[in-house]
Amino acid sequence: MIRATPIVVLTALVVMLAVEGKAQTPGAYLGDLNWPEAERRLAQSPLVILPFGAGAKEHGPHLPMNADRKVMEYLCQQAVDSLDVLVAPPILHGWFPAFRDYPGTEVRDPDVFTRYVLEVARSLVEHGARRIVFLNTGIMRATGLPIAIAAREIRVQLGTPTLVVSWDDLETAEIEALAEQQMGGHADELETSINLFLQPELVSPDLPAADYGGGAKDYPGYQPGLFSRERNDPAFSETGYFGDPSLATADKGKAALEIMTRQWLRALRGFAETPLGS
Repeated sequence: MIRATPIVVLTALVVMLAVEGKAQTPGAYLGDLNWPEAERRLAQSPLVILPFGAGAKEHGPHLPMNADRKVMEYLCQQAVDSLDVLVAPPILHGWFPAFRDYPGTEVRDPDVFTRYVLEVARSLVEHGARRIVFLNTGIMRATGLPIAIAAREIRVQLGTPTLVVSWDDLETAEIEALAEQQMGGHADELETSINLFLQPELVSPDLPAADYGGGAKDYPGYQPGLFSRERNDPAFSETGYFGDPSLATADKGKAALEIMTRQWLRALRGFAETPLGS
């Protein structure tokens, strides 16, 4: 008889607990499954999430360029832990011309990016997905524009219900109430706070002072934003951020993410209950 050593027994116990913990999770990541499991989950899951978050986009000199991706991963994990969803591998490269003057990874052509998102979503539908949720940790009128076009085409071409959830869909008056800055919008007090909570080791210990650029406009209409590095450009930005990062705290970031998560799960539950024909 071969006796198991204490180390072997302990290792087996840890593996067993890990497997049990995984089995108790309502949702799953598509990439973690073998193909028969994936085929079954694609056909049975009420929702398939196709997440997008920039893998490398400037967020000022104080934040890592993975800030959007980190929030995307957090929200996907909240969904997997809470609901019967299937999360597809993320899209990490996208269209964000406002940051083109800075280092990063961008798909410059919006048509190429739209087609990229469309074809990934189409493959999910062709293999059984009944509803697609596009998670966009950019904003509606930026990366949300081409993603929304792809979502609409999936709905029209294939008849599959789709939902686009962007960063600003998850913002509420509660989140605005957390902020002390005069105004913000990018790598500001709130976004810096979120990163202080999620990945403090990658945030600069010296948070920079406020940069409000040219201020907020006081007339109607959509005016596309830009962070230009040309000093003679009205959109010139010395820093690449808009707001006051110096007011950020990890506690504000935690509170903001809790609010965003509630909105995110509310969107998923509501869409899952929508009749397939709607």
